Amino acid sequence: MAEGIFKQLLMESNKVDCRVNSAGIHALVGHPPEPFACQLLLKKGIDISGYRACQINSAMVRNADLILVMELNQKHIIEKYDPTARGKIYRLGEWGKFDVSDPYQQGIAAFEESLELIETGVSQWLGKL
Repeated sequence: MAEGIFKQLLMESNKVDCRVNSAGIHALVGHPPEPFACQLLLKKGIDISGYRACQINSAMVRNADLILVMELNQKHIIEKYDPTARGKIYRLGEWGKFDVSDPYQQGIAAFEESLELIETGVSQWLGKL
């Protein structure tokens, strides 16, 4: 959901020099997004149905200028996995001091809550970029 929201808001703000990719720490590689995620974003005119999950790797970490994670513990996991990531990993909710919980296999209410936090975090980051 975060990748879709980020891409949409970057396009709307004419920040076309930014590239956004998402990857997971424990991703189910090749799996499509959860149906609730697709449904909620489609209501906003964002189609993520073609996205397929991928696993974060060292090349992604090295090539990224900024890595945004959903939860603080994810930051620590990535830093331990690849110490070169230190200094460029932040939470999506860094500025609001919040984590975004993973709604995987939960009800639509959990997806709505996560989406609201994602939108807040993305908006805050766009103001900083």
